[in-house]
Amino acid sequence: MASSSGFDDGQVFRRLQALLVSVDDLSGFLVSVARVAASVLGDSTACGITFRYDGNMLTVASSDERAEMLDETQYRTQDGPCLEAARTGRIVEVPDARQEGRWPDYVQIAVEAGVRCSVSLPMTLGADTFGALNVYGFDRSHQFDDAERRRLEILTAQAAGTLRVGALRIDDGTLLRQMEEALASRTLIDQALGIIIAQQRCTATVAFDLLRAESQRTHRRVRDVAADLIGRTSGQPPETGPAFDRT
Repeated sequence: MASSSGFDDGQVFRRLQALLVSVDDLSGFLVSVARVAASVLGDSTACGITFRYDGNMLTVASSDERAEMLDETQYRTQDGPCLEAARTGRIVEVPDARQEGRWPDYVQIAVEAGVRCSVSLPMTLGADTFGALNVYGFDRSHQFDDAERRRLEILTAQAAGTLRVGALRIDDGTLLRQMEEALASRTLIDQALGIIIAQQRCTATVAFDLLRAESQRTHRRVRDVAADLIGRTSGQPPETGPAFDRT
């Protein structure tokens, strides 16, 4: 069955298998999986992969900055479709973001960022739900029809198994460094928000909106904008906090 982007199921799965064979670092592999997932519906979608690690929900890969920002918004508001999918092990769909009544803090930001619909699919093996694959649509509401939802469900199941096997094939230190990188990004963003709150005398939500707007204006990652702000304000390189306990 072909999708609206021109990919059929066999092509998508062959691309995943090729990634598994060629992968030499988990970070690059995860980004490639996110890009394959985003390509299922064409250019008007973005994909982020959320992992639960050491008690934290982290985006370990994204197809572009839009997905990374939307995932991070949910972690910051502590609610949203990707978190619900990861917590419950159930698929969470937002057919029309402009008519969505759940998670109001997240939805307001998502709509302003151009999201029209989304679907978050739990990444599960057996009874263990260890993350979610989040696909955001920017073209129109109700972008995911029954066939495309089924395709994404199968893709997520394939990706979950592939990721678990891929993690076994790669040194565990690579996975740990990837998680530390994601957590370091959050630490930088938190420090930058503190600076903005103090300077602007605003709420954390407004501060994040300002940081996000600068990221979009300059076409840079939110993490990089945050690091620049910290450096300019303190005159020192930003600190990212302690690493995970490796014991």
